[in-house]
Amino acid sequence: MLGLLQRVKKASVEVNDECVGEIGQGVLLLLGVEKTDTRITADKLIDKILAYRMFSDEQHKMNCNVQQIDGGVLVVSQFTLVADTQKGLRPSFSCAMPPSEAEQLYNYFVSAIREKHAKIAAGIFAADMQVSLVNDGPVTFMLKMD
Repeated sequence: MLGLLQRVKKASVEVNDECVGEIGQGVLLLLGVEKTDTRITADKLIDKILAYRMFSDEQHKMNCNVQQIDGGVLVVSQFTLVADTQKGLRPSFSCAMPPSEAEQLYNYFVSAIREKHAKIAAGIFAADMQVSLVNDGPVTFMLKMD
């Protein structure tokens, strides 16, 4: 499971010109689900995201996590994160979990992270989404759970 974390001042996601999720300061999470991922993998990534220190403290050091700053998390499914780009000019998605299974795991992920943190918003799995954000820093990290 791959999570691309972007520290944001604000972020939102629209589907068919309708806002389906938005947050103020916090984390935009682009989530990629691989064939081998399970609920255990999802739980590990959730714990890491919520504890990941990517926000500045009073000394301007990255010592605070999203929970400590009472920030939001916007979760957006993005299967292209799991693309194999090593060969050729067209990405391969052979590592991606099949859509029906991936949707179940994505829905589990969103539900499970909501149980641990109040400020959660989410996109719609497999929808054509328009994501807007104000990247803070910019600060971006790729987290991979096996």
